Amino acid sequence: MSFFKTDRPFLIAGPCSAESQEQVLETAAGLAPLHINLFRAGVWKPRTRPGSFEGYGETALGWLKEAKNQYGIRFTIEVAEPEHIELALTYGTDALWIGARTTVNPFQVQRLADALRGVDIPMMVKNPVNPDVDLWMGAIERFEKVGLKDVAAIHRGFSGYSSSIGYRNQPNWPIPIELKRRLPELVIICDPSHITGNRSRIAEMAQKALDMHFDGLMIETHPRPDEAMSDAKQQITPAHLKEILAGLIVRQESTSDMTSQVQLEYLRQLMDSIDAEIIDLIAKRMELSSQVGEVKKACNMTAYQPARWREIVATTTERALTHQLAPQFIVELYEKIHHESIRHQLSILGSTEKEIKK
Repeated sequence: MSFFKTDRPFLIAGPCSAESQEQVLETAAGLAPLHINLFRAGVWKPRTRPGSFEGYGETALGWLKEAKNQYGIRFTIEVAEPEHIELALTYGTDALWIGARTTVNPFQVQRLADALRGVDIPMMVKNPVNPDVDLWMGAIERFEKVGLKDVAAIHRGFSGYSSSIGYRNQPNWPIPIELKRRLPELVIICDPSHITGNRSRIAEMAQKALDMHFDGLMIETHPRPDEAMSDAKQQITPAHLKEILAGLIVRQESTSDMTSQVQLEYLRQLMDSIDAEIIDLIAKRMELSSQVGEVKKACNMTAYQPARWREIVATTTERALTHQLAPQFIVELYEKIHHESIRHQLSILGSTEKEIKK
């Protein structure tokens, strides 16, 4: 059985950074009664700018080992260099993870994977900072190819040029959903602390992750969050974590109620029928788009016409509101349809496939 597979959501908790022996032991004491699966703490902290607190390294590993001995609580740390792995194993680390800034670099991921060749230890891979499912999946595969049997993913959200309202890192749920589609057996753990960056929204985000069938949670926990040396706003106390866990609803993937099963099957068949109609309608729209392309070619007109696109956005947004649909969803959907329509027309106008992709 996988290290990460349990009969309840897999729970990882602990401070963003291991700041002192007292802080580590106090946090562990507060978390031990909650029966968490792993105690987390940053030992080496990758920071954006020099001069920021970057962790206590090997010294902090000694504090975590002591917490494990005193409270029987397994621990995990982030590693970014082969040397980190060597030290982590020396101090009895139970699991490792790589951060978003490491996942984005295939060369570094391979170095870490090579350092773990022949080692039997669970590994977690945070999503890359940019929303790239192939990059995320590639990092996971690198660890699997050197023989690691327990590899899980951590969804911590994606960075952007500007922060979305309510998020530190945009969740971009379709990315982890697509990863799960490609790797159905993969355990995916949600990190609501880094997604929200705000302790007041952690409970809401944790529930949403469980509702979407995520396998576990990683929540940053500190005895005095406001005094934390890193990420103070997104950390909660062990007591607050206990309240959140007590309020979470863990839903099942299926039901044994036959009446509900029949109802679900009926509704899904209706949805499948509508999906088929949608595909047929899109195909008809593309046929019309090709005809429009022929007219534009005959009249020496451009494929993309900004005024027409603005008109489409305005009319579809208005229609979405009448049906109580989110306008942003409809616009994003039509952006893809419009892009494909332009691709068809560019082909007719004589552009090469290489030019179209640009």
